[in-house]
Amino acid sequence: MTGASVAVPVVDGLFALVAGEARLTGTRCASCGTHYFPRAISCRNPACRDKQVEPAALPNTGTLYSYTIQHYQPPPLFRMDDWAPYALGVVDLGEGLQVMGMLTGVPLDEIRIGMALRLVIEPLYLDAERGEVLTYKFAPLGGEQAA
Repeated sequence: MTGASVAVPVVDGLFALVAGEARLTGTRCASCGTHYFPRAISCRNPACRDKQVEPAALPNTGTLYSYTIQHYQPPPLFRMDDWAPYALGVVDLGEGLQVMGMLTGVPLDEIRIGMALRLVIEPLYLDAERGEVLTYKFAPLGGEQAA
């Protein structure tokens, strides 16, 4: 690695910046419109006859559907610098799609089902060879609550 600071995604193709905003990279069935994250190689909707999918930038805001607090450190494969208990949430992005991700920017005791959330990209850990490794998380959307 050179002296330059580099940032890489934890998984290539998981997310991207679209018009300056963080977006998860998924797929959408060209026939039935079903969305998938992470990307799927074909439509898995049993009612769909045409299994062709196309790339799709998914919505970057949603509503907290469910969550849990992780009080244990994950195994090395899922390492993170500065580990502390953290929340994992299931976020409803609409269009029939719910995505799991870490929650950030809100104290653990203030997390509420129905919170309006936005997608953010944050560092996960620093790798000596690859540089800063980034992941997606969900943060409160302006402190507003979804209905």
